[in-house]
Amino acid sequence: MCYLPLTFLLLLLPFTTSARPAKLTISESPHPLSAAPPLLSPTTFFEVKRPISPPPNTKPHSIRVLTHDFAYTYGLPPVTAPYSPPSFDVSSVSEIVLEWSAACSGRQFDRIFGIWFGGAEVLRGCTAEPRPNGIVWTVRKDVTRYSSILSRPYTLAVFLGNVVDQTYTGVYHVNITLHFYRSVSSEPRRFADLILPISREPPKDDGLWFSIDGGGGSSSSKDVVVPNNSYRAVLEVFVSFHGNDESWYTNPPNAYIEANNLTGTPGNGSFREVVVSIDGRPVGAVWPFTVIYTGGINPLLWRPITGIGSFDLPSYDIEVTPFLGTILDGKRHNVSFTVTDALNMWFIDANLHLWLDSNGGKAVTGRLIRYKAPAFEPSLNSSFKGLDGRFITKASRRIIATGWVRSSMGKVTTHTFQGFEYLNDMVFGKSGSLQIVNQTIGMEYGSYVKYPASGLDSVHVIRKFPLYVYTVNVDLGNGSYSSLSNVSLGFNEDRFAGPKFGFAYSSLKNLQSGQGDMIVKGNLVTSGIGSTQQVYSYNGTEGCYFRNVSSSNYTILHDVSGETCNGKHLGCEPACGF
Repeated sequence: MCYLPLTFLLLLLPFTTSARPAKLTISESPHPLSAAPPLLSPTTFFEVKRPISPPPNTKPHSIRVLTHDFAYTYGLPPVTAPYSPPSFDVSSVSEIVLEWSAACSGRQFDRIFGIWFGGAEVLRGCTAEPRPNGIVWTVRKDVTRYSSILSRPYTLAVFLGNVVDQTYTGVYHVNITLHFYRSVSSEPRRFADLILPISREPPKDDGLWFSIDGGGGSSSSKDVVVPNNSYRAVLEVFVSFHGNDESWYTNPPNAYIEANNLTGTPGNGSFREVVVSIDGRPVGAVWPFTVIYTGGINPLLWRPITGIGSFDLPSYDIEVTPFLGTILDGKRHNVSFTVTDALNMWFIDANLHLWLDSNGGKAVTGRLIRYKAPAFEPSLNSSFKGLDGRFITKASRRIIATGWVRSSMGKVTTHTFQGFEYLNDMVFGKSGSLQIVNQTIGMEYGSYVKYPASGLDSVHVIRKFPLYVYTVNVDLGNGSYSSLSNVSLGFNEDRFAGPKFGFAYSSLKNLQSGQGDMIVKGNLVTSGIGSTQQVYSYNGTEGCYFRNVSSSNYTILHDVSGETCNGKHLGCEPACGF
């Protein structure tokens, strides 16, 4: 569930007010409803993703940048270490891979962590919840886009807010390594020449992200100066949600809470939006993917297959090139983040990726020539009597901008757009102890760039995030309750690009479902069972990957994978699910 503040660790809502379980972890001596394998060796946890394929016939130059044991780190500053790049030109490498490997044993909640180089975040993830015999997991992320940062000496900062005491005994033993793959390539450089961190200075008690909540701190900002030879700008936004907003998509509206006198129950409805502004003008939005952390809903669902995006949370790119003409004046400009109806706690920061004109050293000029970002209000249709009822929330938004810049390449015009659609159908029953959420987030964004000599280049992305959650709780007395859950979660994406760097297409269908029941006392799962199934299918011009895997209480039941295209997936039928 990846909370940080300790006050949230013991939160347990009365199950009659909401079917959502509170923050949970597993008892060190559980009695599962089905037989579990003997505890002989550490269990390997994993997130299903397309494996990174390094250049063929190359061996990496590897640098261990940090080895650290995260024990009682809550309320302490980030762990820091000096980073020195390798002796060769990092900007010429074909691929850079960041590897996070960790181990833990005992009992522990899931924890959020972040990794920053020179203030620029490169990875945000959630830790796995351990078991007595121990667990291990590894995250590998392609970080080649950060080569301009990794080519210079900087301070590495890593924050993982952990609590260790007589009850929560798990210490996270972490190694972080960079792998540089060198190969000869004639392809033009696609990555930014400069990255400006939009993050906090290293604090004394937290990560470098901004903390946003609804208690008067619903927005955060930072001033930046953009070099006047910048001809392209992309803002990469990192988002994670915690505390009363960890499961924001299950939050009922305030009217339901007030009518039933449910003091302390998270509210403000099921819709959240992150708005990014420059000098007070919205330039883009993030409607975040509903990451379920490794302790979420029923912790037994995510052992050893973790939830989509939980080990490597997605970041979100916003093309802000059309706005360059308004900020290329050498002055400070304010980049701010606001979360609609935020409760607590949202952690947000960003990296501003800039492409610089190195020919002639003259200043780039530009102008914003078209811009529309109309305000909007989500619609809510509700009908409830007492603790039972139904709430249908809808929302949509569209942001468009067109601008030009004049550099040594001539006059280049960029048109960008973002379109969003949201539907959440929420039902409460059985005096509030049953909750059903059926939600879909759809988004479409793209950029079209017209060059004076080489014509048109474009990127077009379509995403759909389906979510279904069913939970029902039953009071067993003596401070215990049973909880039955069914979850379905999807991350689907179609991406088109070209032709400046060659036409490219990819299609991802990533569907995960889980079923489980558990007995909870206090905030410990004392017994239960959880099973998970996942089908991952990726087809693209640069390759294909397929995996069909299922598990039950730490045991893999079925696992078939391969590199196949055209929908022919070995071992898929009849369990594909699409």
